[in-house]
Amino acid sequence: MTSELKRVWVSQPVIIGAGPSGIATAACLKEKGLPSLILERENCVVSLWRNRTYDRLRLHLPKNYCELPYMVFPPDFPSYPTKEQFIDYLDTYAKHFSIEPMFEEEVQLAEYDSTMGFWLVQTNKSEFVCRWLIVATGENAEPVLPEIDGISDFQGRVLHTSSYKNGDEFEGEKVLVLGCGNSGMEISLDLCNCGAEASIVVRDKLHILPRDILGKSTFGISMWLLKWFPLWLVDRFLLFCSWLILRDTQQLGLHRPEFGPLELKSATGKTPVLDVGTLAKIKTGQIKVVPGIKRFTSRGAEFVDGKVREFNSVILATGYRSNVPSWLKEREFFSKEDGYPKTPFPNGWKGKNGLYSVGFTKRGLLGASIDAQRVAEDIAQQWNSETKHFQFRKNKCPVSEGDRSGMINHREACKNR
Repeated sequence: MTSELKRVWVSQPVIIGAGPSGIATAACLKEKGLPSLILERENCVVSLWRNRTYDRLRLHLPKNYCELPYMVFPPDFPSYPTKEQFIDYLDTYAKHFSIEPMFEEEVQLAEYDSTMGFWLVQTNKSEFVCRWLIVATGENAEPVLPEIDGISDFQGRVLHTSSYKNGDEFEGEKVLVLGCGNSGMEISLDLCNCGAEASIVVRDKLHILPRDILGKSTFGISMWLLKWFPLWLVDRFLLFCSWLILRDTQQLGLHRPEFGPLELKSATGKTPVLDVGTLAKIKTGQIKVVPGIKRFTSRGAEFVDGKVREFNSVILATGYRSNVPSWLKEREFFSKEDGYPKTPFPNGWKGKNGLYSVGFTKRGLLGASIDAQRVAEDIAQQWNSETKHFQFRKNKCPVSEGDRSGMINHREACKNR
């Protein structure tokens, strides 16, 4: 099939993914005077936020920690922008920097050809030859769908949070939410507010913190305190404030880990839950906490404590994962097991042979922005000397002069498909 694909020479960096990480990288490159080409499998920018998030979603962190490089949020936006406001910000960002990805170009294979000294990127439509390859598909490329004994026998509906929009259609139902991260907790609250009877599975220990302390962002307070105090002391402060505001969560079946929330985040990337009202519903019994599932039955589930309960629907709040190992044929930089760079943040943005990553920091939009600026700076330093080198090497590259006509002709061809 490769021989049937149009091979296109690309002199600029190629970015895989038009999510926040991808468009941030393109903007940073443009600020350095460098063009780029973004390949996006969907038909729009930031498709995850646009198509696979629930309606009541807000940014869990204050807006100043979620800004992409070179553009602040509108001053009239609230501290925690809504989903629609954030999408509007991202659309404005892409328009401001004239970012125009090539849509519906799903990367199926990318590998480095050491003989040529270039990356070969094969999509469902074309094959691109480039010097710099930036992986910006992110940590949330594919939903995680766990295999649980008996789940295929369950006669109710089962859906992942990527398909959940709001709780209106679940009114009057008994709904089991599998997963107790921020999404699982917030969807449980949404279900409860819409008249459903929600139960949430809590298998592991977790930290629940108030989103705000005395009207100030818990995250913002943490970042400020870390400038002056050691991490362990800030953790103690957060846990003390959490106890004052939320009281003892252990009595509700929510046990805290031995490590503090910031220490756990630093060591494992596991984010503490920022409470937006779910805990109050748990305290009143409107949302029930249940233990791990032993197996599903045709009408519900049997739990590890031996109890059996009936449910109408199951929502899998089981998160997402990277899909990089499925298409990137490279073993040194990215881990084949989890699809993350093997070197953790802040040094996991650069590999060998012109390979980079953006958005795999486990630190959200702030981490992606830091990566994007570092990648752009690094490529900018190479640009002048490398482009001269490319003019010489292109004569040796197995790409015909017709294919070297550039991306303009290829874009026009794609438009006419």
